[in-house]
Amino acid sequence: MPALKKIALTVTSAALLSGFVLSPASAADKDKSDDKQPKPPSTMSTLGGEQLGKAGTQVNLGPGAPVLPKELTGRSWIVADAENGDVLAAHNSHWRLPPASTMKMLFADTVLPALQPTTLTHKVTESELAGVGEGSSLVGIKEDHTYTVHDLWLGVFLRSGNDAVHVLSEMYGGVPKTVAAMQKHAEELQALDTRVVSPDGYDAPRQVSSAYDLTLIARSGLQKKDFREYAATASADFPGEEKKGKKRDSFEIQNTNRLITGDIGVDPYQGIAGVKNGYTTHAGNTFTGVAERNGKVLLVTVMNPSAEESHAVYKEAAHLLDWGFAASGKVTPVGELVPPKSVDTGTATGGKGAAPAAGADQGSGGQAEATHASAASDGSSGVGIALAIIGGLLVFLAGGVFLVNRRWPLTGLARRTPPTADPAEPVDPAEPVDPAEPVDPAEPVDPAEPVEPAASAAPSAPTDKS
Repeated sequence: MPALKKIALTVTSAALLSGFVLSPASAADKDKSDDKQPKPPSTMSTLGGEQLGKAGTQVNLGPGAPVLPKELTGRSWIVADAENGDVLAAHNSHWRLPPASTMKMLFADTVLPALQPTTLTHKVTESELAGVGEGSSLVGIKEDHTYTVHDLWLGVFLRSGNDAVHVLSEMYGGVPKTVAAMQKHAEELQALDTRVVSPDGYDAPRQVSSAYDLTLIARSGLQKKDFREYAATASADFPGEEKKGKKRDSFEIQNTNRLITGDIGVDPYQGIAGVKNGYTTHAGNTFTGVAERNGKVLLVTVMNPSAEESHAVYKEAAHLLDWGFAASGKVTPVGELVPPKSVDTGTATGGKGAAPAAGADQGSGGQAEATHASAASDGSSGVGIALAIIGGLLVFLAGGVFLVNRRWPLTGLARRTPPTADPAEPVDPAEPVDPAEPVDPAEPVDPAEPVEPAASAAPSAPTDKS
């Protein structure tokens, strides 16, 4: 074979070989779908424990402990013991993300104690509804109609009504005052990942929280009797239109928390007693829940699962709760839920002083002519779990120590299982920042902890179904 032909064949073979070698790597690069997903910041808060500041899943399994559920897709989640504050497992729990309507937990924890008694009535004005974001989730409040504070809170907790939030904010002193009070209360709770711009969780620039903070907030809210009852209510009658000379009609509203009411593909969760769900385009689906089983009370928060299956946020929360109940006592905590600054726990993590958290165990409670979902009994306990159980963490300060009552009974609630069908929820075609809720430029978000956009599975058009 001529030398020139040999050289040509050698070059051709080398080129083909290098193509075969390089093509798999090239294909792999194109297949890295995970690279398109936002990544948690390299540094996050270590409040509650060093392990909680690390990216990825944090769990310390002991002998006999079950492994974590597979296919958890939430960008951030946490499972914690509601009573002693132990964090059993976490995943990017300090990642600052848009919270959607889970922000309403902070709104209620801040404002509810100030608007007492809940029998107070208020006539709604046009201006009070003007600042509600276009297409927001609504309970159906009408101007020039009168509602009790109790009615309005039912609208907040069950239907995630942004109209109810704005009316209550005006009763509290206006939206700017409410936002400032919420931010101050978040700092008191040591929910330091949280920046409040809108009281209802409606998408707004720089409005963020974290799974860790939302769990702290829920734990605080559950100390209040009214908060507990609203959060655990499955359905209630809401005042309808007022017509002159006629008795005012009412209509039924149901809780949008699918682990309370159930839905197609989602069963009511055994022992669930709240707390709050949310959805916006930028936040994706968010959820914080509390449940009791065999005397153990757990809190779970899941933020923005990427799974495309229906109700993934509830399913992943339920799986984490199941795991938490099975793993309790078999894992070494990866951190703790810190107490409010004003509570002296006798440890280095607590704040100074012995005053209870703002509004602790306040509120009249017991007034709801509402209903609570029942759940199947646990074969190991032999009793129905959806007793109007938990309600919250009753704080007792004895000797300056933050103590939590082990039993949270609720009274005055009739219990039944409501229909699983859910009334239609409005869709928001656009979610501009509410002009009544200005962004404070003096409170920028730490660039190391950016606000993240919605998951790739989110709809292309903005929606608000919180």
